[in-house]
Amino acid sequence: MNKRGHVLNALLLALGLGFVIEPGLDAATARTTAQITVPIVLGALFPDVDTAFGRHRKTLHSLPVLGIFLAYPIVFGNLRYVWIGVLTHYILDVVGSRRGIALFHPLSDAEYGFPTGVTTSSKYADLVTVVVTAIELAAFWAIHTHVVALDLDLSAASEAAAAFGL
Repeated sequence: MNKRGHVLNALLLALGLGFVIEPGLDAATARTTAQITVPIVLGALFPDVDTAFGRHRKTLHSLPVLGIFLAYPIVFGNLRYVWIGVLTHYILDVVGSRRGIALFHPLSDAEYGFPTGVTTSSKYADLVTVVVTAIELAAFWAIHTHVVALDLDLSAASEAAAAFGL
């Protein structure tokens, strides 16, 4: 996907997740949506920083990079929702585009993707982005409802990590 697709995905995702985390049409929902929008958009744009250095869809499009963003809120107590933007960037590149990404870089440069994607310049790119976003929202709703709350307070985990010198 192109940058426009990643921003569209992130904005729609943040709006939807605002309602998933804080259901309703009130100030609490608006506050939650505002709180998660910037981190998700920044996370969605971060992997493409590798267009300025390294190799695009390899250097910053891998599971180790995602692992760092998953650990960041636990270790440092900030960047709480950035991992969602990074993860959904990967999903959009794997499912929505033809090329795929190198999930196991630097161990392997093999790119993984689904045959369902479109080229970044396709007239269907926005439609594919919206469809993938809807599927992502459904998955996040299911996770939030049945597995673990996405608004989980990580302050205790962050304090425990600090106790171990992390």
